[in-house]
This record gives sequence, C-alpha cells and structure tokens, in this order.
Amino acid sequence: MTSTDTDPALKLLYRDFAAEHLNPLWTQRGDLMPMTPSPKAVPFVWKWSTLYPLAQRAGELVPVGRGGERRAIALANPGLGGVPYASPTLWAAIQYLGPRETAPEHRHSQNAFRFVVEGEGVWTVVNGDPVAMRRGDFLLTPGWHFHGHHNETDHPMAWIDGLDIPFAHYADTGFFEFGADGVTDDSMPDVSRSERLWAHPGLRPLVGASATISSPIACYRWAHTDAALREQLALEDEGYSATTEPGHAAIRYTNPTTGGDVMPTIRAEFHRLRPGTRTATRRDVGSSVFQVFDGAATYHLGDRSHTVETGDLIVAPSWVPWSVETDSGVDLFAFSDAPIMERLHLDRTHEGA
Repeated sequence: MTSTDTDPALKLLYRDFAAEHLNPLWTQRGDLMPMTPSPKAVPFVWKWSTLYPLAQRAGELVPVGRGGERRAIALANPGLGGVPYASPTLWAAIQYLGPRETAPEHRHSQNAFRFVVEGEGVWTVVNGDPVAMRRGDFLLTPGWHFHGHHNETDHPMAWIDGLDIPFAHYADTGFFEFGADGVTDDSMPDVSRSERLWAHPGLRPLVGASATISSPIACYRWAHTDAALREQLALEDEGYSATTEPGHAAIRYTNPTTGGDVMPTIRAEFHRLRPGTRTATRRDVGSSVFQVFDGAATYHLGDRSHTVETGDLIVAPSWVPWSVETDSGVDLFAFSDAPIMERLHLDRTHEGA
C-alpha cells in the first residue's frame, strides 16, 4: 500500500506523531544524515581593526567584577543564529583588561586558553601560579582550574580566549564556581612555577610522572615557538625534510606527559609561511579558528577569498575547503576541535580541490 502527503490517514498519523513528541526519520533523513557534512556555521573573518576599538569602548563602559566576571566579547558565527559561538564546538573571544584592573578568580569545567597577539603587563594566576602574559605566548587554563588576571601597568591589554563552551553546553557538562574576589597571588615572577618545573625542551621531571589530562605547562613562550619555526625553515634551506610542505613550517603545542594535545578537547598549533607560499587546499571534519599573528595573507574559504592581516580571526567550519597564500609571509596561530573528532573516530581529512 502506498500513501501520499494528501492521504487523510497519513496526515492523521503525522499529527499523532507530533502529539506524542515523535518524529519519523523518513521525512528528514537528508537533514539528519547528509551525504557529506553540511554545517550551519559559515566561513567568516573578524577584523582586528574592528574588534579592538569595540573592546576599547567596552573597557570604558563595562566594569570587570563579580557577575559578568570578564570583559570578553565572543565571536558569533553568522550561520548559528546569534549564539556566541565561532563554531558548534569552539568559543573564541577578545578579552580586554584595563590599566590596574583585576579580573576575579573563578573556575569552570570548560577548558580554556589565551593567546596574546599584542601587549604585555598582565599576569594570569592559574591554581595559585602567577603566569606572565606577553606577545606570542600561548597560555593554558584547563578545566576546573581557578584563574584570575591582574594588569599591573597603566596601559590596557587585550588577547584572545579560546574555550570548548559550545561542546560543553551541548553535552550538558558545564560547572562553574566563584573563587577569590581578587587573585590568590599577585606577585609578578618573570617565569611561572609550572614553567620552571616542566618547560625544559626534551626533559621531563620525575616528580608527577603519571600522565595528566591536560598539559602541566601553564605557558608556551613565544621565544621557543619562534625558534622552532625558524629552524624548520633553515633546515629546509639546507636540503633537509623539516617542513609540512614547501615554505610551510608548523608546530603543535603538546602535553609533555602524554605527547598528545594540550587539552582533551582543543588542539593548538602555530604555522609560518614564507613569502610566495600557498598551502594545499584541504577540508577537515571538525572546525578550526585561526588568528594572524604577524604579516598578511589571503584565506580561500569555500568559494570566497579574504585578505587578512595581523590580529584578524578566521573560522573554517567542518568540511569547508580552505587554503592560505601569502606574498609577504605570514604567521598564524590555530586551534581546533580535532581531539574530540579523533577520540570519537569521526575525523576525516581530504586534501585537494
């Protein structure tokens, strides 16, 4: 027996489904099980030249303290209906701390990091360990670590925050707790305790020898990142295989206790492209966010191209083809949800147009 959409019995069946909060798969298979990923998130570029002045205005009008907690302005992907998400799994924001301001301590189950594109003079205190924040530094705040920030200068400072808020929200795994009204240690050491113990290349302390969920290193310093990228390109010049593709040096920040990603839900990398380099076109299951640290480039995202420069933020949603080319050279910080996709065995990458 075959029914049509005009069949009264079929219409009644669908009404009865709706009344019982039921949904038949056969009417929506294409939406629920597409032939390839069809993300609602769209490729997008946020310009630093627009973001920073808006953050400055917020600094003049919006206080930092209990309640809102942070002067952080989230990137809202235009395809996601106004929610403050860069992608369905990743949250990114510009955070702005004014002169002599302190952001009080709190903790949350969501994993977080900070990346500094300009400025210095702020210390973030993570589980009682004061960590200096400077240009090019990549700083971790793993889930459920108390953290606050204090600016000891007469100048404001801004940086980007990255978190797995959307993923935690979707999975209903979020917890939040207030901490000290200020910071538990307002000292300003040049090097944090975690770096003194853990941040010696290739050397692991025997204390705390078991694997940790997130990296115990509070800050990955720009001097080390820059040197690693510089040496990859120097080795390439000497004829050795040291780059991911010609003219493209890249590093991944890792957890020294496992060799894996710095946090269970977020992967972080840094890429340097020589002048005249174009990366291969690729598409990945899962989403990525990039920030231009230095230089300028053209991002090819789907069927559109975008000119980007220092500070600009770019999102590449799941399975959208993307590539980068630069005439003058460019440095790029990148983070993604790759650990989630790999742990669930959903990861897939295609290279080529």
